Amino acid sequence: MSQSENFQGVAALLEVMRRLRDPNGGCPWDLKQSMTTLIPYTIEEAYEVAAAITEGNLAEIKDELGDLLFQVVFYTQLTAEQQQFTFDEVAQQTAEKLIRRHPHVFGDSNSQTDEEIKAQWEQIKTEERAKKGQHESVFNGIPDNLPSILLALKLQKRAANVGFDWPNIQPVLAKIHEEIAEVEEELAREERDQQALEAEIGDVLFAVVNLARHAQVNPEHALRRTNLKFKRRFQAIEQRLRELDKNPEELSLDELESHWQAVKTDG
Repeated sequence: MSQSENFQGVAALLEVMRRLRDPNGGCPWDLKQSMTTLIPYTIEEAYEVAAAITEGNLAEIKDELGDLLFQVVFYTQLTAEQQQFTFDEVAQQTAEKLIRRHPHVFGDSNSQTDEEIKAQWEQIKTEERAKKGQHESVFNGIPDNLPSILLALKLQKRAANVGFDWPNIQPVLAKIHEEIAEVEEELAREERDQQALEAEIGDVLFAVVNLARHAQVNPEHALRRTNLKFKRRFQAIEQRLRELDKNPEELSLDELESHWQAVKTDG
């Protein structure tokens, strides 16, 4: 029987990980992994957590959270083997950071409103970056390989923290209209410059992320919900056509649009 049966909770998972990485009898695949090779799996697991939460399936959420936690355990097993740091040290450091960043809970701060707490949080993070010697840019610490929507959101938030932001949502909406007009201008050229068109469409997307931020909507969540809605509705069309013994490619765009409107009515 596995020694992990003598443990519970996180201790059991840590023991399973140790056994998987044991040079004597461990898993060959796990033994070959490094922090670098794990990156794609970590990103995938994070997205699977997000998908499970969006779908609202509690069993799937529980399962996917476990898979994501396993990624953290895997990384800290690798670092523990190199005598760098352990899972407990990561957990302890995170607890201390959260205590430091929540003086309104653990300290003597009088911040109460969401805006006051947010401003305090950002000030503390700024001070932490300064202690690390990160004075060069407000964008220090933001990885360039984040998903583009999330990266745009983080860049905008950092710039807003130093005052580079519109005071209300109206100029944000105006900026979107301006950027769309520039896309239309590029599309109207006799000889299309594809790189220029890409840049203008990128500006539209960046402006829409800014709109979501000002409206206090998470753009990643919003787009994910829309993607799932589109998928669900188109699959409903496919089901309707199967019942009619037809395929989507056999129909005209007008016919497909008619079915689309019908499934929209159904929800």
